[in-house]
Amino acid sequence: MADLIDISITGVGAQGDGLAPGPLFVPLTLGGERIRARREGQRAELVELVEASPERVAPPCPHFGICGGCALQHWDAAPYLAWKADLVRLALSHEHIETDILPTFASPPGSRRRLALHARGGKGGVKLGFKERRSWSLVDIETCVIADPRLVAALPALRLLARPFLEHPKSAPTLHVTWTATGIDVDVTGIERKSGGLSADARMRAAEAASAGDMARVTLAGEMVYQARQPMVRLGPATVALPAGSFLQAVPQAEAAMAAFAVEAVTGAHRVADLYCGVGTFTFRLAMVAPVLAADSAAPAIAALRAATASAPGLKPIVAEVRDLARRPMLVADLAKVDAVVFDPPRAGAFEQSGEIGRSKVARVVGVSCNPATFARDARILIDAGFTLERVLPVDQFLWSPHVELVGVFSR
Repeated sequence: MADLIDISITGVGAQGDGLAPGPLFVPLTLGGERIRARREGQRAELVELVEASPERVAPPCPHFGICGGCALQHWDAAPYLAWKADLVRLALSHEHIETDILPTFASPPGSRRRLALHARGGKGGVKLGFKERRSWSLVDIETCVIADPRLVAALPALRLLARPFLEHPKSAPTLHVTWTATGIDVDVTGIERKSGGLSADARMRAAEAASAGDMARVTLAGEMVYQARQPMVRLGPATVALPAGSFLQAVPQAEAAMAAFAVEAVTGAHRVADLYCGVGTFTFRLAMVAPVLAADSAAPAIAALRAATASAPGLKPIVAEVRDLARRPMLVADLAKVDAVVFDPPRAGAFEQSGEIGRSKVARVVGVSCNPATFARDARILIDAGFTLERVLPVDQFLWSPHVELVGVFSR
């Protein structure tokens, strides 16, 4: 049986007072608190809050504490956002990098346009929501304070949509839901395929549920199930037809803040390379100030970007190509006529591409990252090649989570 112990918390969710070798992690706690907890190895679960931190606030969501989607709703905004900046500072320090770290951009509640909702069947009907903390069980959510209210309003319709995808007992569907300018777009994954996948009858019932819920499109791992309207998103001055399952920044306000930061940094450049460009999150905004060379490995995203250029007349020329930048990075010769680069790689970072940028004559670089650790590694490559990391903007796109994104500006 787990031990019941009294603990003084020294950091967010952790303490180190000698009760266990190394840090003991206690979720849902704050530095300076005294608690009673039940210990299991290097983790403990809060049982009683003996003395609360003055930074503790009432969490706004009724599911908080059970739902694994948010971890920090109990923390006041100012110290929480300062901690996000400290996470960036710590990651950079591992590569011995110091720079000006700006105040964290804060995404507001009710702003997430993308959710990944898990669905499970049972005697009580369809459960739809997020996994519980440290469990495979689901929290059947009634609301979500981080999500766009239009997605919250659609939860009943999404439950009905999920039902046909549960026809096989081994299916564990996840509904990747996006709010677009033309309505809800849903891409479903996690369907058991060895037995033949979704039946024709289930597809028909899913289409009927999508129609009843006035959804724009439903796809199964990118394969069309239902479409009433093409899902469209506005990216700066352009309107883009979103490919099924395509990457899109989760919060429009965070996207706009990162793009504005990048555009300001490259203003004055004669030609900009937008690497890992996706459907054009930065491309169209960059093309307001300079011609753009855009590249990404996803062919549907590049096709959508090219098609969308007609929706935004007056932009500087955009040349877009399909290119796997991890295996075939833009070389020094490819960058010969480029004087600024914006790159926004996946979590693994841009190791090979950073080396080529460092060997080029590019004068200004903007790095966008969802992983401070790989950003710091890539930043060290650029700094060793003669760049200076001038400033970094932390971005709290995934509200009340330990996750932080950032945009950094480099110059020779």
